[in-house]
Amino acid sequence: MRRIQNSIPAVTIMSLFTVTGMSSAADVDAVENWAKDVWSHAVLYENENNPILQKFAFTGRAQFDYVVIDGEGTTAGGPGRDLSYDNFNTRRLRAGFKAGLFQDFTLHVEADFDPDEDPFYRRLTDANLAWKPSDAFELKIGKQGMGFTLDGKTSSKELLTIDRSALSGNLWFSNEYIPGITVSGELGNWHYSTGFFSQGEQDNEFGEFNSGTSWVGTIGYDLSDMTGADTAVVAFDYVINEENPSSPALFTNRSFGQIASLNTIWEKDQYGFRGDVSFGDGFLGQPDVWGLVLMPYYDITDRLQLVARYTFLKSDGNDGVRYNGYDSIVVNGRRGDQYQEGYLGFNYYLYEHKIKLQTGLQYISMRDQANNGGAFDGFNLTTGIRFSW
Repeated sequence: MRRIQNSIPAVTIMSLFTVTGMSSAADVDAVENWAKDVWSHAVLYENENNPILQKFAFTGRAQFDYVVIDGEGTTAGGPGRDLSYDNFNTRRLRAGFKAGLFQDFTLHVEADFDPDEDPFYRRLTDANLAWKPSDAFELKIGKQGMGFTLDGKTSSKELLTIDRSALSGNLWFSNEYIPGITVSGELGNWHYSTGFFSQGEQDNEFGEFNSGTSWVGTIGYDLSDMTGADTAVVAFDYVINEENPSSPALFTNRSFGQIASLNTIWEKDQYGFRGDVSFGDGFLGQPDVWGLVLMPYYDITDRLQLVARYTFLKSDGNDGVRYNGYDSIVVNGRRGDQYQEGYLGFNYYLYEHKIKLQTGLQYISMRDQANNGGAFDGFNLTTGIRFSW
């Protein structure tokens, strides 16, 4: 969430939003056809018959937001106050490459950049080598995403809401990209994933391997054959995180010894639903937290999608629940103990998830029993454009 100091991304957002007012479906189809042609150039080389290098592709994402927040909070132990924030922001800017090697291997290197900071380079995100001899087994070694909870294991390129839920913002390790070793695969209707990750002192690359490990395991089952749905997946994620001090900053950046998440995705025809119930066992002063997410959605057309979401979070002690994303700015990083959110948004897909426009209106309410400045009631309206390749 970095402020844009020049108007170019802002103008880009506003101009691209005019496509929703195009006079005909043919105009939108023309944009998609143009995008397909441009995006095809991201594949710099492809030859399945080459025994060494089968594919080399440019990868990345560029995400820009305009956000307006307006509400009322409290000063620490004092009266209420108006709280507001608005800005254009570069949400994410990443670029790198993927290379298919020796038929069964994939090398993925990608980095995070900030156009408003010096240096421009921020950190490595992905830097890993994967070996996948079959759908039943993939071994990945290196810096990679540590995925658990519904939104935590969903790429930011494919989120149905403008950003991840506060449940994942609180319980998932939002640093996300961590050195580790994972094994995953699919066996019939079952899918699984398990891995160990470094808790070492973090830096912009691989950090230090000096502070123990975190383990994550996922087991899921596809019920679509039984239910007649297009998609019907239920999964259980479980994390064991060694108790280590959080200073200096560690890669696994949430103080929970154990985290459990039961989540689901269901889709049939134009209707869909995603849900998550999660719990975290806190340590180092972090209270236990539990929460749920209910997210129904509906495809109005092939391109236009309506999404709603309800989020609830509660901690068993003061200041156990964090705000999510931009909302933390208006309260100066303070916390509360009970959070509720109602979200209503629209997605417009110009080229699947590769080019999409997203708008989300949230009503947010945070309770702060400690009365130390963490309470808030108000609205967040965020509009953005998402590119990925």
